[in-house]
Amino acid sequence: MIPQLFILSVMVFMLAKMMPGDPFGGLIGPNTDPKQIEALREAAGLNDPWWQQYINWIQNAFHGDFGMSYTMKQPVTTLIGSRMVNTFWLSLLAMILTYLLAIPMAISAARREGSWWDRVLLIYNSVTFGIPAYVVYLLFIFIFGFTLGWFPTGGTVSPSATGFFPVLMSKIYHMILPAVTMALLGTTAIFTYLRSGILDEQGQDYVKTARAKGVTENRVFSRHILRNALLPIAANFGFVITGLLGGAIFAETIFGYPGLGQLFITAITSRDYSVITALILFNGLLALFGAMLSDIIMAIVDPRIRIE
Repeated sequence: MIPQLFILSVMVFMLAKMMPGDPFGGLIGPNTDPKQIEALREAAGLNDPWWQQYINWIQNAFHGDFGMSYTMKQPVTTLIGSRMVNTFWLSLLAMILTYLLAIPMAISAARREGSWWDRVLLIYNSVTFGIPAYVVYLLFIFIFGFTLGWFPTGGTVSPSATGFFPVLMSKIYHMILPAVTMALLGTTAIFTYLRSGILDEQGQDYVKTARAKGVTENRVFSRHILRNALLPIAANFGFVITGLLGGAIFAETIFGYPGLGQLFITAITSRDYSVITALILFNGLLALFGAMLSDIIMAIVDPRIRIE
């Protein structure tokens, strides 16, 4: 992971530097003194050679210092930390709902292969996989937010909520619409893997042997078929966790939810290099951590890997 993280840091830094403009370009107006803008660039170290800027940046990053946000005038670590909490809880709720939807759908579809219910679920997951997510986000906001008024269309907590329990319930209430929408669109991979795994396991020799010994069908399914079919889902679990933490960019932006995704879009539009590089590096670290977590989970659930 260390060489990968180093290569990622170089790529992130170079790509950020290749973006047109800089954080101070938006300050230029008809009455702006060019010397003032140049002094700001000099003070921020933007006139130094790129390799010197990278060394300074990576040295500070090792100490947890990613600099100051040029536009929001806050330490980047503080800014990311405050938004990370919102993204974490939204991602956790979305992940729980995704598994609660996808696993029963896959089991019911596989056990009724070829039936009308199986075809309905296959069509549903094909449609949700192919349709752009932002279209569904906008549609749900229009229907359930503006038309019906069932859910708020932005923010994380109601201004009128005071006290621990009212604030907690308000935060959950604000997360329901984006989390449910993300879950409805995120079932495809889990559904496909699990359904295919169940169908493959049903024809294995050990399943035929268990049935020949008189083991009940429910026990064969729960103790043999389902247990082995869940291995790909367990292997992908680490990527699901980290992917949700870093992949809610469109959802948070469209739903007006102040998390890491919305912060990332804001940083790009304002050319806030310090925030951009820190967020991309953080997401890359999450991806590497997800791969390691998936390996650990597989070693726990599959004894063959531990033996090897």
